[in-house]
Amino acid sequence: MEGLGNLAGDPNQFFYPGERHEHPAWDSLCFDYGKDEVIHFLLSNCKYWLEEFHFDGFRFDGVTSMLYYSHGLGEAFTNYGDYFNGHQDDNAICYLTLANKLIHEVNPNAITIAEEVSGMPGLAARIDDGGYGFDYRMAMNIPDFWIKTIKELSDENWKPSSIFWEVKNRRSDERTISYCESHDQALVGDKTIVFRLIDADMYWHFKKETRTMWPIVALHCIR
Repeated sequence: MEGLGNLAGDPNQFFYPGERHEHPAWDSLCFDYGKDEVIHFLLSNCKYWLEEFHFDGFRFDGVTSMLYYSHGLGEAFTNYGDYFNGHQDDNAICYLTLANKLIHEVNPNAITIAEEVSGMPGLAARIDDGGYGFDYRMAMNIPDFWIKTIKELSDENWKPSSIFWEVKNRRSDERTISYCESHDQALVGDKTIVFRLIDADMYWHFKKETRTMWPIVALHCIR
């Protein structure tokens, strides 16, 4: 991104001009997906990594930020009308669809995953069915749920009904990948789940007969 930010002395050659130039939360520049040159550059990167390095899939990070003019910031997604109200970036949606089509044409066995938190319908539906073409969507709410549960509830107050709801509340026509923790918890200003459960006792009291082991074993069994 830094290398393209002022390529040939033009800060807008690959990126949106004006207010849309910089991401308000990430201190990064935003690609102008409406330019053919940008689309060609990004799609060629997908093809390059597939062919030259034999990648078998991609996880697209920050898809929510791409889908909406607001980057999804400050918006509540409570009903289907919130996904089709004119706040969506058609150029970015076009790029994501083209990227999925290209990736699967180059390697039909490749897997694409969308990290997306708004719940945009059709994200992991087939292009032929009107979707974006991702193979899976990543359920980002599940890592947040586990961290919140571990932080705020004692083991005996975990609610199986809440766990079941968070894990199973998915659209039947879209496949989902989920896990107990994500990079947001493990790397960005928080702790991994094992440290949330055991913390410093990991180094001093990690024995099967101590109560320290019980929460981590219980969570492992649930997974």
